[in-house]
Amino acid sequence: MEIPSKYNALSVEKKWYDYWMEHNYFHSEPDEREPYTIVIPPPNVTGVLHMGHMLNNTIQDVLIRRARLLGKNACWVPGTDHASIATEAKVVAKLKEQGIDKNDLTREEFLKHAWDWTEEYGGVILEQLKKLGCSCDWDRTKFTLDDDMSEAVIKVFVDLFNKGLIYRGYRMVNWDPEAKTTLSDEEVIHIEKQGLLYYLEYKVEGSNDKLTIATTRPETIFGDTAICINPNDERFTHLKGKKAIVPICGRVVPIIEDDYVDIEFGTGCLKVTPAHDENDKVLGDKHNLEVVDIFNDDASLNGFGMHYEGQDRFAVRKAIVKELEASGILVKTESHINKVGTSERTKAVIEPRLSDQWFLKMEDLAQPALDAVLKTADVKLFPKKFENTYRHWMENIRDWNISRQLLWGQQIPAYYYGDGKEDFVVAESIEDAVKLARVRTSNSELQASSLKQDTDALDTWFSSWLWPISVFDGIRNPENDEIKYYYPTNDLVTGPDILFFWVARMIIAGYEYKDERPFENVYLTGLVRDKQRRKMSKQLGNSPDALKLIEEYGADGVRVGLLLSSAAGNDLMFDEDLCQQGKQFANKIWNAFRLIQGWDIDNSIEQPNSSKVALEWYASKFQKTIAEIEDHFSKYRLSDALMTTYKLIWDDFASWLLEIIKPAYQKPIDSATYNEVIGVLENNLKILHPFMPFLTEEIWHYIKERAPEEALIVSQWPEKKSINDNLISEFELAAEVISGIRNIRKQKHIAFKDAIGFSIINNEDTSSTFDEVISKLGNLESFNYVDEPVDGALTFRVKSNEYFIPMEGSIDVEAEVKKLTEELNYTEGFLKSVQKKLTNERFVNNAPEQVVASEKKKEADALAKIETIKTSLESLN
Repeated sequence: MEIPSKYNALSVEKKWYDYWMEHNYFHSEPDEREPYTIVIPPPNVTGVLHMGHMLNNTIQDVLIRRARLLGKNACWVPGTDHASIATEAKVVAKLKEQGIDKNDLTREEFLKHAWDWTEEYGGVILEQLKKLGCSCDWDRTKFTLDDDMSEAVIKVFVDLFNKGLIYRGYRMVNWDPEAKTTLSDEEVIHIEKQGLLYYLEYKVEGSNDKLTIATTRPETIFGDTAICINPNDERFTHLKGKKAIVPICGRVVPIIEDDYVDIEFGTGCLKVTPAHDENDKVLGDKHNLEVVDIFNDDASLNGFGMHYEGQDRFAVRKAIVKELEASGILVKTESHINKVGTSERTKAVIEPRLSDQWFLKMEDLAQPALDAVLKTADVKLFPKKFENTYRHWMENIRDWNISRQLLWGQQIPAYYYGDGKEDFVVAESIEDAVKLARVRTSNSELQASSLKQDTDALDTWFSSWLWPISVFDGIRNPENDEIKYYYPTNDLVTGPDILFFWVARMIIAGYEYKDERPFENVYLTGLVRDKQRRKMSKQLGNSPDALKLIEEYGADGVRVGLLLSSAAGNDLMFDEDLCQQGKQFANKIWNAFRLIQGWDIDNSIEQPNSSKVALEWYASKFQKTIAEIEDHFSKYRLSDALMTTYKLIWDDFASWLLEIIKPAYQKPIDSATYNEVIGVLENNLKILHPFMPFLTEEIWHYIKERAPEEALIVSQWPEKKSINDNLISEFELAAEVISGIRNIRKQKHIAFKDAIGFSIINNEDTSSTFDEVISKLGNLESFNYVDEPVDGALTFRVKSNEYFIPMEGSIDVEAEVKKLTEELNYTEGFLKSVQKKLTNERFVNNAPEQVVASEKKKEADALAKIETIKTSLESLN
């Protein structure tokens, strides 16, 4: 089979992905093997492949492909998330383009549009993952709004409600005025912003007194229902029991006392707006204050905003400041940095808002999940540093607001039979709801038409927190064969930004519904950033097109480029040059394979000793490298695992082994060496396959024709064998000797075709194992062991061994002496400067240990170099 001179990634990738799919290698069914299971973090159904997905899914594919090679029953479950806020926003935008207002549609009409949109655009990202080489079990693809998945979500809601863990409450919530829905605390990002502190004067009723308050939000004065002072603040003793008049709106409000007010902060007077601040709401409840909500659901002012009704809150802020200034009420402004809550999804500034919502009590549910990570280590976080973050959140967990004012999502299964807040039942179906309502109302004639289902939908995360269980139907059918075989799953790969949104909640759900962890290990990747350390995003325009990268560098090249720079938990500074490096690595391997395949084989030739010993060395080096790789995998240091593999194949295999066994120009290779090196290559392909699946499968089938069951993807990880550490260390010394010979050839412009003499003073009592390798790679005409330095020879030193290459008048001795003398003088000067530092007690006692160690190494290196130069000078004199 003729091998193309160049590796064509695009044609190869499509060919082998189709082949893998055709032979169903990705599919898993329960059997007698040990299962290895990963559930994909479901990307938004609206999404397209970006750099974060590329990194996350490459890591998962590496883990799943390695598990297959280890003989495990590998199951990687793909799927998408219905992403209620993001998807509904996209559908609303599309309807708007068509001149349709969402509010003019019934729920059923809107959902039809949403499903049409999902069927047209949803799942694009899963198709894109195939181009990256992701070997998911596509037969198991799930969507969080699939009927069975929704049924599981509703079942869990009803169960938690019946356990008294879900309740409906009138509480201060985070309101997203763009999406027009509530958000949980975890969906609010607090960003430091430069703003202003406005000092406003309030008149005291029935007197000429005034008091000054400071606020960052002057537009909220329309919602003021009290002024609060600290009862111990002597400055305001005269105000106790009096009332203040709110500027512009003229509302008369009480001046209350509470030690919540910090005497030292601001003016010591606090305006209380119970409808628009959580702490103010607490004060309001405590002092029985009026609650005045001044905002519409889009954060424009309502009728309480008087002449500002209908205007956006930020436009009102600018306008009201001018009005207050013109009225003499604005005393002054100051620069002020404060943290502003913003929507994780829409980036809109959040409004605190009082609202009837559904909540899940979290404190008791969270305890088993807290213990699993921090006490028993049943669930392990990699890197470990995230345990502190996890602890902080779990120990300060708040009730989860699980209702959303959206249509796209599972509709809350609460059915109202009356006008009161408590006039509802919770049931899995309308039929069950009718039965419950009949009992509750003592009305056996009550019909389904008399019930009205809650219009809110459940938070999307309330679907995905069940993901490891529900993808195997473990909620509806808790004892089915698949959940018993695949659960708990093994590894979860995700970003630290959803440690609380998703990871912690899945652990909570696992212990609540399976009394078991959902996964054993959580590998938290870093975020992908650009070279300026900015997070990649569409808004900044700094994220490359993932598919174009694959077209340019090949999927294998992009995978290598991403992984080489992504240490666990550390952000990845993405540079396209890394993908180029991955592509070059693919070409290096391809050319190494072509070199081997280009050799003619002669069965009559005896195997040279140099080839025999080189193959023995590489076998030990390979085994040692596998042990290192497996250690890296056990610690989720995938970048290190790849780099170790990279160095083995690039340096030890391509640069050393092939160079040693390569036959002379236009000469054949012996069959023993050829067969052994093919075996070496196959083992290399096996350990490289998880990282570069396409290239390795291509070469695997070029080596020889193989049946489908012999494909690389389902082959076996190399066997563990003994390691000869002496052979490895002996080769390291031999490699240094060869490098020394090559350096002298380079310096003296001695062509490799010209054989040279070589002598050694063997002070190290070095084994002669690699002498023939040194002779071949150095093109030595003689190899002599001597007791004395060789006159007129150039010399170099490896450890305490001295090596000599006689020059026999082929060099200008005078020029060489001059050059060596200059080098000696420079090195001696450098040595003095180092030794001056090391004799300085202050430096030695105060400098970090590693700095002192570094200086000592410089001293030792300089001393060795000086000795080598002096030996060379002696040989020339």
